[in-house]
Amino acid sequence: MGYNAFITGGSRGIGRAIVLEYVKKGWGVGFTYNSREDQAHKTIELAKEINPHLPVRAYPMNLLDPEGIEAVCEKVLDDFTEIDAVVNNAAILQDNAAAIMSNEQWNQVIAADLTAPFLVCRSFLMHFLSKRRGRIINISSLSAGGSSGQVNYAAAKSGLIGMSKTLAKEYGKKGITCNVVTVGYVPTGMTEDNMAKNLQEYWVKHCPARRVGEPEEIAAAVLFLSSDDARFISGENIHVSAGLTYAP
Repeated sequence: MGYNAFITGGSRGIGRAIVLEYVKKGWGVGFTYNSREDQAHKTIELAKEINPHLPVRAYPMNLLDPEGIEAVCEKVLDDFTEIDAVVNNAAILQDNAAAIMSNEQWNQVIAADLTAPFLVCRSFLMHFLSKRRGRIINISSLSAGGSSGQVNYAAAKSGLIGMSKTLAKEYGKKGITCNVVTVGYVPTGMTEDNMAKNLQEYWVKHCPARRVGEPEEIAAAVLFLSSDDARFISGENIHVSAGLTYAP
């Protein structure tokens, strides 16, 4: 029997690349989307072109709905029976200067980008414990080190690192690993919509490789951390950023 993965936010960008990378390696995949059902169907179509025999399913999920998140995770386990890797990729942005950031902007980003990943992890932990094997990969950002105008996002992505290290310590002896992939500048729908042109140029200028990343490069790191070859890697924050280590 092959492996199966669950990815949040798999309808486009890095999430879609992760879905397709798993499929290329023979994994079945369940993934979530928020509102773009058409994009979710496109991901499934692309996956079927790679391997039409693998189960690939999309699930609508709102990161701000705790009960809904848990219901989706239960549905995924019902549909796939076995899940071997969980990837928390989905996130939202609500940028503003700290002095004028609203309670709603703070609360929504913390809920979506930190609490939701915790709920997903918790939903699959008992399943992993019963198998004595599981892989959790959480996607963070260079913003975790501090990013102007993103105090909420930076706090959430930094918290994700602390959460991941704790899960690695608590469950390592049970065959469960938990790691973070911290992403550099990768052009996606979210970055194009929310990052000013001069800031994009700034990141490229200061990146040692002098280029942007590709979603497939992030996906390759995620797939490796899901594999048996990475079974002795846990509690790590792995930067896939070509040497770029900070956000302005």
